[in-house]
Amino acid sequence: MGILDRLFSVEGKTALVTGGGTGIGRMIATGLAAGGARVLIASRKAEACLAAAEAINAEGHKGRVEGFGGDVATEAGVMALAAALGERTDRLDILVNNAGVSWGAPLGTFPHQAFARVMDVNVAGLFTLTQQLLPLMERHASIDDPARVVNLGSVMGAAPLGGGAYSYAASKAAVHHLTKILAKELAGRHVTVNALAPGPFASKMTAFATGTEAKAAAVGRGVPLGRIGRADDIAGATLFLCSRAGAYTTGAILPVDGGIGVETGHELFEEG
Repeated sequence: MGILDRLFSVEGKTALVTGGGTGIGRMIATGLAAGGARVLIASRKAEACLAAAEAINAEGHKGRVEGFGGDVATEAGVMALAAALGERTDRLDILVNNAGVSWGAPLGTFPHQAFARVMDVNVAGLFTLTQQLLPLMERHASIDDPARVVNLGSVMGAAPLGGGAYSYAASKAAVHHLTKILAKELAGRHVTVNALAPGPFASKMTAFATGTEAKAAAVGRGVPLGRIGRADDIAGATLFLCSRAGAYTTGAILPVDGGIGVETGHELFEEG
């Protein structure tokens, strides 16, 4: 085995990616499958996950993808998802909490119900699913090869970027903080907990801004590195956190944002 395979392979591991049928979740599922993992993807739309699994498998990766239905919007949905997973596998090495929703509205008309729904899915659902799957994750975890939890945060959770998506930005800040809390509490149980904080990527959620090449290019011009994110960017970051290469990393909020997170606004002394 070469050093790259030894460091970055996830062959033999079993992963769950919530919201894995589209967007960033699908990019992550594809990357894990390319790394050799058995990848289960779940979302509210089972048909979309089944179709995505078939399409990813047709690409000829080392690993395989399996799709099924699962909803993290309610406690009952989380419990049903955990039970459905238990029927499919007796081990879970990697949990990617990717499922999420957003809502945009002006400050004066932003609805309470929409705020609550976003927090339910993006924070409470993520927490409860992790809680319920921990026994399965600990079963094969070890000091040298810990189980991995990867949460999907956002550049909007690390900087005051609202843009009308108040609940989404607040939920992602909560995800970042929760990631650090769980990393601290679970380190002794051989489970690492990290988060990815993506900038703009093409997805169903961002289709209003990245749905065409022209729109994506326009958004990319506002990113320090000059483009929006690509599938390889998020897949590579995930493989690092989930492979031997990332076994000693926990509590990290890894920016995959093209440099947005290090922007500091106007230059204080540019006129000097």
